[in-house]
Amino acid sequence: MRANTNDLMSRAEDPAKILDQSLMDMQAELVKLRQAVATAVASQKRIERQASQARVQADHWYGRAQLALKGGDEDLARQALSQRKTHEETAQALSRQLESQAGQVDVLKRSLLKLEGQIAQAKTRKDTLKARAQAAQAQKQLEGAVSGISTDSAMAAFERMEEKVESLEAETAAIGELAGDNLEARFEAMEGSDVDDELAALKASSMAPAPALPVLPDSNTTANPRQEVQVEQVQVDDELAALRRSMNLPPQLNP
Repeated sequence: MRANTNDLMSRAEDPAKILDQSLMDMQAELVKLRQAVATAVASQKRIERQASQARVQADHWYGRAQLALKGGDEDLARQALSQRKTHEETAQALSRQLESQAGQVDVLKRSLLKLEGQIAQAKTRKDTLKARAQAAQAQKQLEGAVSGISTDSAMAAFERMEEKVESLEAETAAIGELAGDNLEARFEAMEGSDVDDELAALKASSMAPAPALPVLPDSNTTANPRQEVQVEQVQVDDELAALRRSMNLPPQLNP
């Protein structure tokens, strides 16, 4: 039960709040320690004054003892020396107490310096630790959010949507092809008459009688070379004209 309680408390701890509270506790201890050092120093100074006064009184009574001896009063001198001894003993006791007090003050001062250094380091580390704690907490929340999402289901949803998009694209393409086929069929029907007309004209031209060849001079007769060239030219022109008619081309104008 104690272990479970400690575990719950550890999970419930806020690092930022714990760091702030720890620093506040250290500063409170620093205030107490400074007060203790101040009290010890004041006590040390008071003991120093008391010891100094005791030595002064011891010297004072020693002078009185000398004065009583000079006056011939030995009993008075003896009383003065007794007072001197009392003050000397007080001064010695205060001196021993002063040495012990000085040691305690020195320990307190060293502790004070150490605590001040620790607080300075804690202030520096606090900001760094708080930043690290915030970053770790943000990372923890992010990982928790990511772990809560099912990757398989998300990828399956993407795959389903991809298949649906591909199906829609295929349907659109099929509709476009059907529309294109109908359009092409309509244009082919319109253009079919022109093709038939050209085919009929080509048949008519092929069935027409060939143009009459010009009468060539007798081979026994001496031929004029110029006349032979003219005859060949006429034959070529006639064949060209027949070909143009077969292709329904307008006749060529003579230059």
